[in-house]
Amino acid sequence: MRAQLEETHRAREAGLAACRRTIRACGRSIRAIHRLEPAEYARLVEEARANLREGQDALRPFPTVFGAGFLHDAEKEYAEARLTQAMVDGSPLPSGAELEVGVPAWLNGLAEAASELRRHLLDRLRQGELDRAESLLGVMEDAYDMLVTIDYPDAITAGLRRTVDALRGVLERSRGDVTTATVQARLRFDIERATGSSSSGAD
Repeated sequence: MRAQLEETHRAREAGLAACRRTIRACGRSIRAIHRLEPAEYARLVEEARANLREGQDALRPFPTVFGAGFLHDAEKEYAEARLTQAMVDGSPLPSGAELEVGVPAWLNGLAEAASELRRHLLDRLRQGELDRAESLLGVMEDAYDMLVTIDYPDAITAGLRRTVDALRGVLERSRGDVTTATVQARLRFDIERATGSSSSGAD
């Protein structure tokens, strides 16, 4: 029994270290998305994938620790990184099976990826890319509209309801930002047009 416990402990320590490396790489890969650094994103997300697989392989033979929260967190962060990039690119979202993560991790990763789009949306607004910002807002709304229909106990979805509630707040603020920017752009256009008409009449 002692030998079995020691083997389980070693697997847990190896899996925990791999999951921590996964989460760090995922966080850096998402920053690379916002900085428009695709090569750096690709490098980091591959690093995250390799570390996640290492953690999964270490823990899989030990059911008592395979379901540990830290593995779910690593899978969720990996899903978030991959889904954020897909949403920014406008490419099809990779499924949980493609990413080799659990369903709760994929769903929570999607919710957090949609929230992460707010930063990208604000960056686009600052660059004057209103159409692009509106497109990102639409992606956020689509994700929320799907996620809000997942109505199962938190024990099954790993607390998805709280994550979706947080997304709703982010979505409402983002909608307000885009609306304000749209109104300002129209007002600026109307003023410039009126000013141009006045100048032409004076000439």
